[in-house]
Amino acid sequence: MAAVAATALALTGCTSGGDDKPAEKPAGPVTIKVWAWYPEFQGVVDNFNATHTDIKIEWTNAGTGQDQYTKLQTALKAGKGAPDVAMLELQEIPTFALTKHLVDLGKYGANDVKGDYVEWAWKQVSSGDQVYAIPVDAGPMAMMYREDIFKKYGLTVPKTWDEYKQQAEKLKTASAGKSFITDFGANDGGFMSGLFWQAGAQPYNYDLANPTSIGVNVNSAEAKKVIEYWEGMVNAGLADTTAFHTTDFYNGLGSEKYATYLAAGWGPGYIQANAAKSSGKWKVAPLPQWVAGENKQGDWGGSSFAVTDQAKYPDVAAKVAMELFGAKNTEAWKIGIDKAFLFPTATPVLESDTFKNKQYDFFGGQKVNEVFVPAYNAIGPFSWSPFNSYNFNQLTTNINQAIEKKTSWTAALDTAQANVKTYATQQGFKVQ
Repeated sequence: MAAVAATALALTGCTSGGDDKPAEKPAGPVTIKVWAWYPEFQGVVDNFNATHTDIKIEWTNAGTGQDQYTKLQTALKAGKGAPDVAMLELQEIPTFALTKHLVDLGKYGANDVKGDYVEWAWKQVSSGDQVYAIPVDAGPMAMMYREDIFKKYGLTVPKTWDEYKQQAEKLKTASAGKSFITDFGANDGGFMSGLFWQAGAQPYNYDLANPTSIGVNVNSAEAKKVIEYWEGMVNAGLADTTAFHTTDFYNGLGSEKYATYLAAGWGPGYIQANAAKSSGKWKVAPLPQWVAGENKQGDWGGSSFAVTDQAKYPDVAAKVAMELFGAKNTEAWKIGIDKAFLFPTATPVLESDTFKNKQYDFFGGQKVNEVFVPAYNAIGPFSWSPFNSYNFNQLTTNINQAIEKKTSWTAALDTAQANVKTYATQQGFKVQ
């Protein structure tokens, strides 16, 4: 787990790096170094370089997720070796912004594209007029289900979590315990956070405008409602607990082991790549609701482009961050959507007929974005802590303890709450 590189009380403010007067440009194109791990990203880089004579992107895959973040934190602390532009997942932005290593893109016109994004997505990357990154993709959640398994066992598509449990019980009986309604991957803090988000939980109250203060409510009533539900599902043998993103997990999706997958908007791409033999058997339906008729949604994952304070030409780097997957970059998004299964945050791309009406062979020709786009638009606000690695570690460690029956699931959340509060205090935050 990664600790915050500077304690909160050591900060005098949360201003971003970057020089208001960029260095004088060279005679030829300006080279901008980018770190990112997007699938099929080479084609996006090639397209950018082919359409810009004044900028040349040099792309490096420095690792996925925490692997990249560890290298990035080391380079930023050392004052050298960091890229000009870095891919950051949305939940990691407060961590990097807190240490004042991200350029305020608002100085370079970022607020001019604010209208291209829905409110909740833009708030993930900004505080007031300060903009710490440009959103790229998101992970609105929905329920993918195996139509063939539903038909085989006479299941109906559930609209509420109560109905979901009822169908799980029916499936267990009809399949003689060979099939689970789903897999609860407790190794992924983003997955659990997405479910908490849908239920209205707000584990953290944090704003970079007031960087030394944080509210911690990991074990809220809403979060406990979610965790108690899944405790019942797992203990009754209705949901499996295989770790996500493993061979066993993907084998389960490709066989008849799992009837549904509570997936993010990017999830189908991973199934398509790792459980190809199930192609044509899947459909997508909205995430079940806690209250019938409501439209509450959650997000699992999502990413952005940020500019580091080591960028020699922050104005040019800002342009790269805004344009690589910008709302008007149809060629980049064609690659991102068709080949990488990214779910765009830019509203003009989301609302385009091309995206909304796209039929997916993997889903039997279904226009799955007719489900994912409304889910994305209905997502409410949510804030992250500036120590998300520790946050996710506490969630996954303690809930897995509960799965192993070493503690109760709600007690696991209480432990996470206590540990996070202690950690935040030790880091110098004033905990509300």
